[in-house]
Amino acid sequence: MSFPSKRAALTTLALAVCLAAGSAHAAGRYVLISHAPDSDSWWNTIKNSVKQAGEDYGVTVDYRNPPNGDLADMARLIEQAAAQGYDGVITTIADYNVLQGAMKKITDKKIPLITINSGTPEQSEKLGALMHVGQPEYAAGKGAGERAKAAGIKSFLCVNHYATNPASFERCRGFADAIGADAKTSTLDAGDDPTGVESKVSAYLRQHPSTQAVLALGPSSAHPTLKALEKGGQKGKIWFATFDLSDEISRGIKDGSVQFAIDQQPYLQGYIPVAVMATMKTMKTTDLAKVAEAVKANPATVKRFEEYGLAPAYGPRHIGSGPGFVTRETLPKVEKYAGQYR
Repeated sequence: MSFPSKRAALTTLALAVCLAAGSAHAAGRYVLISHAPDSDSWWNTIKNSVKQAGEDYGVTVDYRNPPNGDLADMARLIEQAAAQGYDGVITTIADYNVLQGAMKKITDKKIPLITINSGTPEQSEKLGALMHVGQPEYAAGKGAGERAKAAGIKSFLCVNHYATNPASFERCRGFADAIGADAKTSTLDAGDDPTGVESKVSAYLRQHPSTQAVLALGPSSAHPTLKALEKGGQKGKIWFATFDLSDEISRGIKDGSVQFAIDQQPYLQGYIPVAVMATMKTMKTTDLAKVAEAVKANPATVKRFEEYGLAPAYGPRHIGSGPGFVTRETLPKVEKYAGQYR
């Protein structure tokens, strides 16, 4: 039996590496661009999801974000993606007016675009995106409000830490409509500085002592709000719910100070767009119904969703990632993967 020379072996190895790189690129190279600053740990779940989707579908997925959350920087990242030859771009509609020009550069080049997380399906369609994967914000707020109404709630404070995102107000409006309150007078533009949120919430509750409930729009507003309630002797006395999860919110659900967390299943917002784009490329089709069926039937995808307890809502075009309501009863399964895949 003869053996190849060292040079021949190295040449073979180099060829194999080149072929592997070429096949990976042929399989697809995608990028997800979020509006989140580096400090926002909530997005870690989405980072994990695109990594796993890349593994399951044999594609490369990059994650990009403006380090300080500056939307002008985000727009530049989208423009750069248009010039970098990606096979598809996934991004949030953090601000339709600020980002629409950058997104047009994607669609003008016929690069597939999928929007996620913030924004609406209607905005997504106007931007020329294939679909929107996210939580219907008004419906999520209304669902939370209906639960509050059943508990006898008639007045509330909506603590909005991201008022620059128009979709955030839909959460407050849905809740207000469900309990019959005025969304405008019940919504607080709290900013995202924890100390500022805490002081503004405390001041509002002092000025409106009859407030029965508080709705926070995520950990950035929930954590300082819980601190304000605790300092004011109101924690566990005022009905409190929030969007999204964190360790602190999970503890609150356990001890009863948090009624529930509205879970938009962020893992799906990263995983599904990658799965859809990779499947479109493999099947050589833009028929979203066929693509969705293929994604639903993919064994690796089925295994991931079952393991993490995730349930997407497949529509004719858009795919809903929520809302799901995490209560004391449903928390154990969610908590197992919180911060990683939930």
